[in-house]
This record gives sequence, C-alpha cells and structure tokens, in this order.
Amino acid sequence: MDFPSQMAREIAQIPQAAARLLEHSGTDIERAGAALRAADPRLAITVARGSSDHAAAYLKYAIELSCGIPVASVGPSVASVYDRPLKLDNAAALGISQSGKSPDIVAMMRAARKGGALTLALTNTAGAPIAAEVDHCIDLAAGPETSVAATKSFVASVMAGLAILAQWQQDEALKAAIAALPDRLAQALECDWSAAEKRLARAGQAYVLGRGPGFAIALEMALKFKETSAVHAEAYSAAEVLHGPAALVGAGFPVLALAVDDAARGQVIETAGRLADQGADVFLTDAGGARNVAPLPIAHGDHPLTAPLVAVVSFYVCVEALSRRRGLDPDSPPHLRKVTETV
Repeated sequence: MDFPSQMAREIAQIPQAAARLLEHSGTDIERAGAALRAADPRLAITVARGSSDHAAAYLKYAIELSCGIPVASVGPSVASVYDRPLKLDNAAALGISQSGKSPDIVAMMRAARKGGALTLALTNTAGAPIAAEVDHCIDLAAGPETSVAATKSFVASVMAGLAILAQWQQDEALKAAIAALPDRLAQALECDWSAAEKRLARAGQAYVLGRGPGFAIALEMALKFKETSAVHAEAYSAAEVLHGPAALVGAGFPVLALAVDDAARGQVIETAGRLADQGADVFLTDAGGARNVAPLPIAHGDHPLTAPLVAVVSFYVCVEALSRRRGLDPDSPPHLRKVTETV
C-alpha cells in the first residue's frame, strides 16, 4: 500500500505495533508489575521529555486513579545539570525514552535507583543505555520510527505503562481492555475527522481540551499541531481553560475537546458548550448533550483508562493529513530532529 508520508505509514502500523508489544514484552511486563506489587510504593515519579512526557502524564493519572498514590514529574536536570540526590525510598521511578539514550534521562534514572527507588524504563531501543540503569526495562517493540513526530512509539509507551499497571493492581477489566487494544486501534484508524481537518487548514491557533488521562492526550495533540502543521495549539484542562484562557475565545476560534466515557465526560461536554456559546468553532469527541458543537467519532475504548489512547490514533490520521493540506512535510518539521539528546 502506498502512503503519502512516512508518518502516515507509521500511524497505519499502530495496531500491529500494539499486538507485537503484548507478544514480545508480555513476560517482562508481568515481572515489572509483580515487582511493583511486592514493593508497594507510596510515591511514584516519572522522567521523560516531549511526547514521552505526555505518555508519562497519562500514566500519572492512571496510577493515581488506580493505586491512590501521588505521581510527580521530576525534571531530569535535577541529576544531569544540578547533580542533586533525591530521597526515593519506598518510591517507584518510571523513565520513558524512545531512544533510551538521552543523557539527562539516563542520568536521572541512575540517580533515582541510587536514591532507593524501584526503577522501570520504557524504550523503543532494545539494549539502550537506559536499560543498564534500571531494575526493569520494557522493550516497546514498536519497530523503526523515522518520522520526527512520534506516533506508534507514543501509543506503545502508554500501552506498556497501562499493561504494567494492570499487572501491578491485578485489574482484570484493564487487562481485558489492553488485550483488545490492537482491534480498537485499528477501528480508530477508520474514524473520519476530516471536518476538523478542513477547519484547521486555515487556523493559526487552537485550544485542545481534556480531563485526567484525556488532558495528557490533549497535550500530545497540541504538540503534534505545532510539530507537523504550524498551528500554535495550547492544551488545557477543561476546567482550567475557564480560569483565564477562555477570555481569548471568540468568534471562529478553533477548539478540539476530548470527551471519553469516564467521570469527567459531562464536565468536558459542558465546557465545550460554553466555548461554543462564545462563538468558538468547537469539535467534540462526543455529541451527547453538547450544544452548537461538531461531533467527532471515536472508536470504543473498553475501559476509561484506555479510551483516550484510542482517540489519539484518530487524531494522528487527521493531523498528518492537515500537515499536507497546509503544504508542509509531516516527516520533517523545520528545526527538529528525530532524536534530541539533552543534558
């Protein structure tokens, strides 16, 4: 099959990458979950940058909602630049790096382990330097990803983290939803978001809204708008946007709101309606009860913690097409490289 870009090809590979992760790394995921269950940490930290940090934000919400322990994002520079130790006894540390070799991420995971944390890493590069610095390293097995914009590796990162969480908590419903993800992600590829694409083709700015794990996906969507399509998009919690940013929303302002079937659904719909009443062009992944908004279809997610991840795949299809519609190359955004090694 011919694809208009390498990004489009890699998006199409997401369902197969998801299935491969479960087959290739299932045993390592079970071991990591068992180690967390035995350690019973009182705190967790995440270490990541870029799209990987959005995956970490997703997992922050998932862990807090499932385990009842706080999760904090720690800046890698604490170790790599400032060389300051952290007291992490009875804590877990999760590092996410597609390349597994960014010096600052590797340094922070080394410091976390030295500080007493149970350390885990997710990487798409088997045998990467980060593997030597952690107790458990999960190979995402997503396959080569050459487009600068991460897609299948992002999905695999979140999926691997959720799979570890399901094993950690022995959550049978979440395990079943993860097993179904390859099929659900394939369905998401077929969802038609062309109405949003058409509107955003002439947009210079946009808001992306979500709550909980959906807010982490909003962060990822906003980054992809910037990376691939030169749209200055900002992500907000559907609650936080009403505390100031809504003042900028007037006639024709584009808004993409992510509502999934979880406890925050009604509030996201309500916020979308309020912004539509201000004149915004609102696209919402749920038509129920919203006024003056354009609905976007999403595939079924089987579980509140997997639903936002399914939705991002439909968005990836949309933003890749948007990039080309705007005369850009989604594979090679200006001034960016696939692997950025920071200190």
